[in-house]
Amino acid sequence: MNAWLSLSLAILAEVIGTSALKASDGFSHWLPSAIVVVGYGVAFYCLSLTLRQMPLGIAYAVWSSAGTALIALIGVVVYRQKLDLAAVLGIGLIVAGVLVLNLFSRSSAH
Repeated sequence: MNAWLSLSLAILAEVIGTSALKASDGFSHWLPSAIVVVGYGVAFYCLSLTLRQMPLGIAYAVWSSAGTALIALIGVVVYRQKLDLAAVLGIGLIVAGVLVLNLFSRSSAH
C-alpha cells in the first residue's frame, strides 16, 4: 500500500476514534466506546504500514498535525466548541510546520 494512502487512512481512523471518545462519555456508552477501540486499532495498524516506507518523524508529524486540525474542526462543527484566536493561530502554526517539513525538507518521503 502507498505510504500516503495508509497514512491518510490512519489519520481518518484516528479522527473517527477520537470523535467517538467524546461521545463515549468516559467509556460509559458501549457503541461509541467500541468505535474508539476499533478506530485506534485501525489507526495504529495503518500507521505501522506507513512506517515501512516513510521516516517515523515525518509520518508522526503529519499524522498528529492533521489529526489535531481535523479534531479541532469537528469540535467546532459537531460539539459547538469555540476556538479563540490563540487556538486558531496555534493550530495554523502546527499545520504550517508540517507543510514546511514536507515541502522543503529532504527528510520527507516523496
